[in-house]
Amino acid sequence: MRYAGQGPLRLRPAGRAMLVALAAGLVAAGCSGRGAPASSAAPASSASASGPAASAASGTAAGAGNGAAALAWRACPGVAPGLQCASLQVPLNYARPGGRKITLALSRMPATAPARRRQGVLLVNPGGPGGPGRAFAQQVATGLSPAVAADYDIIGFDTRGTGSSVPALHCDPGFFATARPDYIPASAAAEQVLVSRARGYAADCERRFGWLLPYMTTRDLARDLDSIRAALGVARISYLAFSYGTYLGQVYGTMFPNRIRRIVLDSTVDPAGVWYADNFDQDYAFQGRISAFFAWTARYDATYGLGATAAAVSQAWHQARARLARQPVDGPHGPLIGPDEFDDTFLAGGYDDQYWPLLAAALAAYLHQGSSGPLRQLYEQAGATDENEFAVYNAVECSDAAWPRSWAVWDAATRRADATAPFEAWDNTWFNAACAFWPVAGPARPMAISGAGLPPVLMLQGTLDGATPYAGALVARRDLPTARLVTVPGGGNHGQSLATPPNPCVDGYLNRYLATGALPAGTGLVSATCPAGPPPVP
Repeated sequence: MRYAGQGPLRLRPAGRAMLVALAAGLVAAGCSGRGAPASSAAPASSASASGPAASAASGTAAGAGNGAAALAWRACPGVAPGLQCASLQVPLNYARPGGRKITLALSRMPATAPARRRQGVLLVNPGGPGGPGRAFAQQVATGLSPAVAADYDIIGFDTRGTGSSVPALHCDPGFFATARPDYIPASAAAEQVLVSRARGYAADCERRFGWLLPYMTTRDLARDLDSIRAALGVARISYLAFSYGTYLGQVYGTMFPNRIRRIVLDSTVDPAGVWYADNFDQDYAFQGRISAFFAWTARYDATYGLGATAAAVSQAWHQARARLARQPVDGPHGPLIGPDEFDDTFLAGGYDDQYWPLLAAALAAYLHQGSSGPLRQLYEQAGATDENEFAVYNAVECSDAAWPRSWAVWDAATRRADATAPFEAWDNTWFNAACAFWPVAGPARPMAISGAGLPPVLMLQGTLDGATPYAGALVARRDLPTARLVTVPGGGNHGQSLATPPNPCVDGYLNRYLATGALPAGTGLVSATCPAGPPPVP
């Protein structure tokens, strides 16, 4: 299952503009139920600190033995307004630092506070694995309190193999070009078609990038993170991450605990389930999210006309899915949206309920008016998978820890999940199925996470999160004894801070921590709670 960062699934400040554009497009298309319209250049600065945090965040960089040169920052407004970009060469294989190099693409929103007040660098990661991160620096700078954002050089980066980093990993650029075979196999033969597709993708990755795949683990990405730190010339970094980025942070903190000043983990990965178990845990959590969407849509039956009960809305949703299986929506290269792409589009609502009005309106337009335009627009903006991101996702997750190599094991586990969590059971299995055939075998167990030596950690978590279920975040909390966990009971959105609309309580904890290191006073497993925001309205 893709985590945050892969496609515009999470709504940050940049996501607000996308929602407005989508809503306008849907209204223009007349997508509604029963005829009712749906509503719905900063100055350059040094990367080192010279203010109150100077002794902690600057000075000679530890571990700067990889030959990192000074970074040459340049304006890159095409990535995001006010952003500066640079590139950094790092070893392909850190066991051979003098060998082959690859290039990381970096970004920076420079600090604007007076030099005496600056607090060093804040590295940020939106999730993934495979989610591009350069533009995210600008999004974080916009979302934080202006006073806090001004204190930091905010650094984004495309992880190795991703986006503008070189090389960009592509295994089969046409893998998502047209509608895929139905992910819910109707027969053993249909299942074997999908198994062969997954096996072929793994083989294509080995054929095209076999030299890179052994060096795509989260450990490798963590060493890249430390190379960025060294190139910035600082002894310690602050780090803010979401979703998969929280696992990268856990691994980095285990490997380099003394090189972290402050660390925020929002929507935290269960480190014990990496990655086979974690993906099956998602199936059950996302079932709760689609059920919540059906119930919400039923409350607005007068708007959408999809049914007055959750069961009726579910029936309408399945009716649309079956129709797409018979007759997919066409795209420029053939069938574009079939049942799998339909599932992927509605998965966006599992990540953030601000998509619910748009999804309900598109479903109503398709069923009541025969209009596929709104559905296609949502798929292209929120459901489509970028093949580079998918390739990196596989390269990292398939290599971090061992996956079953017997397809019978996958099949049995998926059928168990499908019995009670059918929304994503088969979809999630096929999203990860290449790992059954991956040319790089991961270790038998995930990396053991240790919080020894870490500074105080701030964790933020919704209790109904589908992508990083709450139980897994509690596992991570127990692994990190210096952490303080702020939960949002009833919060189902993936990513609780810097969201659209904002949660002032959550953002308050985030801004206070980054400003002063202040943490919630509670010392139990959960240190504080914040109320969930209200559900959207049509």
